[in-house]
Amino acid sequence: MAAYVESIRRAPRTLTEREQKALLRVTGEHRSGWRDHVLFAIALGTGLRAHELVALDVGDVFDDAGRVRRRLALRVFKGDGRGDDVSQEVLLSEGLRAKLAKLWAWKAREGESLDRAAPLFVSQRGSRLSTRQLRHAFAVWQERAGFERHVSLHMLRHSAISSIYAGTKDIRLAQRFARHRSVVTTMVYTHPSDGDLARAVEQLRC
Repeated sequence: MAAYVESIRRAPRTLTEREQKALLRVTGEHRSGWRDHVLFAIALGTGLRAHELVALDVGDVFDDAGRVRRRLALRVFKGDGRGDDVSQEVLLSEGLRAKLAKLWAWKAREGESLDRAAPLFVSQRGSRLSTRQLRHAFAVWQERAGFERHVSLHMLRHSAISSIYAGTKDIRLAQRFARHRSVVTTMVYTHPSDGDLARAVEQLRC
């Protein structure tokens, strides 16, 4: 019970809107950053975890004609392999689908495999990107983006879920987006953020 109460009290750490924009801007401006730009955009647009991102294959995202799917059926996700997991789907926004369409063209120009079973994100050596490499890339890009603090890759997921709840105030919708088994897990995102507090304070008459 004490652990539950503590989890409800403690709000998840998230990226500020400025940090999110800076991260996407700096990765989008560099040709060498396009792979990571799409990776971070997917994380912010779907809430996928690091191991779920690197497990994506080309066929998970694109159909046989190279068109971006509207729904992403995950093969690897948290809890996978326990025997009691149902399939999980992620809805892709139109903006994210447009970036993924550009990723297809980028991969073709770079000579990367577009076979259905090929990894969607590959390292410089041509092998599937690892979670360690992804976290390292995130550390490099946040520094280039001018972050004044160090943040973890998982905070992209926290930011996505927090944004869904902040925009809808619908805890069940946020739970579905986060793919949480229990709404209790999602309750932590109902906590007011520092940004919420700052905006409320600015509205005070003084």
